[in-house]
Amino acid sequence: MSTQASTSAAVNEARGRGSAEYVEDSKIHFRVCRFIIETGVKLGMRSVPMATACVLYHRFFQSASLQVYEPYLVAMSAIYLAGKVEEQHLRTRDIINVCHRYFHPDSEPLELDGKFWELRDSIVQCELLILRQLNFQVSFEHPHKYLLHYLLSVRSLLNRHAWSRTPIAETALGVLKDSYHGSVCVRHEPQHLALTSLYLALQTYGVQLPRGELEWWQVVCADITKTQIETIMSELLQLYDMEAKCT
Repeated sequence: MSTQASTSAAVNEARGRGSAEYVEDSKIHFRVCRFIIETGVKLGMRSVPMATACVLYHRFFQSASLQVYEPYLVAMSAIYLAGKVEEQHLRTRDIINVCHRYFHPDSEPLELDGKFWELRDSIVQCELLILRQLNFQVSFEHPHKYLLHYLLSVRSLLNRHAWSRTPIAETALGVLKDSYHGSVCVRHEPQHLALTSLYLALQTYGVQLPRGELEWWQVVCADITKTQIETIMSELLQLYDMEAKCT
């Protein structure tokens, strides 16, 4: 085998390993964000604090390695920190007990012993690590307010019966919530993610909106292109493929 051929084979092998590692990391992140959302529901967190927890997690691992940091510990700290950022304060004891029950459904709450206090200290220390890693930039603009505005705009374009027959709002909100399972939620502008969630919901039910000189999505969000919508939609659909692989 020539030197050039050997080098090419080595490069292809490295790319293959890198691609496989990326897929495995994506699966881990998906599962951990599912853990954040399910735990957040049990803790009574509102939608925006849960979204903030997921964004904190994704932002942290944009510059940190899964080989170095325990993802579920980062997730627990992200939940704790998100509660502070969004003014829905959560007790560390409640977070620990709910998370413990998540992994051990039939177990009793942890006793206030050395193991409990060690875990609590780890959560607090990891919270400080997240703050430093993100340079204390932990306040985010989320797509939710944009989606509500877009839903009102689209509703005004449809007759009452067409709107009531299809769960457009519920589906769009569901897609937006699902987007936090992957890094798509931190790679795109919040208004673009909101609009694409609605676009996908409308396409799912085959709802056609009246056409004028501009498409409806150009009217409600002037700074997005069809290519951007298709890119975001592709990433969202990949998350549903990932869900099938993570069950």
